[in-house]
Amino acid sequence: KYINGRKIPDTAFILSIIRQESEFDMTANSHAGAQGLMQLMPETASYLRVYDPFDARQNIQGGARFLSYLMGKFDKIEHVLAAYNAGEGNVRRYGGIPPFKETQGYVKKVMELMPRYKVQLRPRTAALDEFAANN
Repeated sequence: KYINGRKIPDTAFILSIIRQESEFDMTANSHAGAQGLMQLMPETASYLRVYDPFDARQNIQGGARFLSYLMGKFDKIEHVLAAYNAGEGNVRRYGGIPPFKETQGYVKKVMELMPRYKVQLRPRTAALDEFAANN
């Protein structure tokens, strides 16, 4: 989808990432230092103007902004996911999904989750899509 000329991630995409990143735990911390629902690294969170990574609204908005940025850089959704997980540089270096077991599993799992969330959200998503198209 596009809003004001920018690609934006849909709700099912964001929910799939949150499920894989944090299991919907707002207080999640990774061993690498990522924080909150969308597991933002402190430097990334700061860049995205997320001042409290454990605030659900800030974390999701920041994560969505970051995904929108990545969607502008990569044509394939799998590459967007790989960049979110392993970094933009690694996706460019390997010309796609890096050969990291964690990243390959991450991309596969999120891609499996998305259709499930799309089905669950269909009535809401259709209403949101209609609203966005008309405003």
